[in-house]
This record gives sequence, C-alpha cells and structure tokens, in this order.
Amino acid sequence: MKDRRNRICPVEKAGSLDTTFRRILQNPGKILEPYIKEGMTVLDFGCGPGYFTIDMAKMVGKTGQVFAVDLQEGMIQKLKDKIQGTELEKRIILHKSEIGKMGLSEMVEFVLAFYVLHEISNQESLFKELLSILKPNGKVLIVEPPFHVSKAAFTKTVKRAKDAGFITEKGPRIILSKTVILKKI
Repeated sequence: MKDRRNRICPVEKAGSLDTTFRRILQNPGKILEPYIKEGMTVLDFGCGPGYFTIDMAKMVGKTGQVFAVDLQEGMIQKLKDKIQGTELEKRIILHKSEIGKMGLSEMVEFVLAFYVLHEISNQESLFKELLSILKPNGKVLIVEPPFHVSKAAFTKTVKRAKDAGFITEKGPRIILSKTVILKKI
C-alpha cells in the first residue's frame, strides 16, 4: 500500500477546490454554522485557495479573525488575491507554515482541517501544536476524503489526537467525508 501522506495538492489544481458543484456538496456555511460565531478567532489549517476561509471570515464578522495557514506560498497568494481590497482583508491573517511546524502562537477557539491531515506525516506533532493554541473548550473539525483515507487510517488519526490530549465527539455528516470533532478540555 502506498503512503499517501506528504502528497500535497499542487497549486495548479487549486481551481478544482473552489467550484459551484463543490458548494452544492460541501457548503461552507452549512458545515461551519454550528461551530463559528461572530467575534471568534478561528484557524483554517491547510486553507488552500480559501474555499472555507472566505465564509469563515464572514461568519466571525468585523470583530473576529481568521488565520489562514498553508504550506504553499502559491495557495496563500491565491487567497490574498481573492481578498485584496475587500473588508475581509482585515479579518484574514495569511500565514505560511513550514514542513512539520505550523508556527502560530495566537490562541484560537476553532480549527478547521478539511481534507488535509492525510498530507501530514507527523500528525502527533501537529496535534500537540493545535492543542497548545486552542482555547479551553475549543474544537477542531477534521474532515478527510474517503477516497484517500481508509477507515483504518482515519481511526489511527483519531487515536493520535486522543493520545495528544484531545477528547473526541461525533463529527457532522458531510457527503464524501469522514469526520470527527476534537475538543480541548
């Protein structure tokens, strides 16, 4: 079996992440509405070209903030181009991470990791880093694609999160996805 971790979606394919068809299947507002409220500070980990980031910024309102984190400068630039000159530019903090380290110290109340954890080789380290920046009672929504992530691999990811100190809750139903909620107590 091939190791699918460390396979990063190329910037050239970013357009396929932000389509009308995807909005029908995976509507950011519907998915995130139970978790994000006005005034919150949230993190879009592996933000790509900002498919979820834009909606997250609208949901947190003028008093909230979104940290949009990605490993690829090209993805960060695509998101920067989308928000440049808009009111969202003030709410979205763009941050390029490094391999093996996110590099944020700001505290957040919610983290979205959508279709990205299977690309991370050291999930244990990531979970410890997320735990360190998540406020008490903060939540992480992990969503993984079933066509890249087997049930066994997803179970291992959830176990790594528990071993790092998270408690788990049932995730929402999202078409074509495996989900879990991680909570910091």
